[in-house]
Amino acid sequence: MTPMSPGACCRARPTEPGTLLVRSAPAAPTAAVLLLHGGRADGPEPPPALNLPALRMRPFVSAVTRAVRGRDVLVAEVRYRHRGWNGSRADAARDAEAALVRLRESVGPVPVVLLGHSMGGRAALSAAGDPAVRGVVALAPWCPTGEPVDHLGGRRLYLLHDEADRVTSARESWDFVRRARAAGADAAGIPMPTGGHAMLRGAGFWHRRAAELTAALLSHG
Repeated sequence: MTPMSPGACCRARPTEPGTLLVRSAPAAPTAAVLLLHGGRADGPEPPPALNLPALRMRPFVSAVTRAVRGRDVLVAEVRYRHRGWNGSRADAARDAEAALVRLRESVGPVPVVLLGHSMGGRAALSAAGDPAVRGVVALAPWCPTGEPVDHLGGRRLYLLHDEADRVTSARESWDFVRRARAAGADAAGIPMPTGGHAMLRGAGFWHRRAAELTAALLSHG
């Protein structure tokens, strides 16, 4: 195994699937957290250099890093090749899956928690069937009606949503939780008191709650 240093991208070019921007890398990771930012329904172009959905995740990176301090946990952000989900292509999900493969090639079969917002939440839930994934924390996730859940048996899932969100639907998140439970997942829907879709109002509470849940998932055997 080749250890990764902060800023490394798992030796992948940004145009390759599975690119990771490593934010915290212990010498010998025993676990990992991968963060997946939001995007849009359609957008075959690459994300812009100034990508607000990615910037929105930076405080979550900091909160998670603090929450796992003293533990050998690698923290990294998944970089997408395309700005949107793009229908049946499900580009963000494919990049999340490739990132898990690249992580395993780099540091071995460590347990992983996926933390995603909006489209990134959908990508995290889609990729959670990977054997390395211990659980998912999905923030205001995009969970369309009929989204697959059969691959989630045995996974722990936390879906956080403000019911005033007008971009993605909290009702669809709660329906996803019900269907995931029926498929064998340990899933919970957590109503957030404020924040809307961008999680700006009450942002500190979103950061702390997400970090606490992520750390708890890593502690779960």
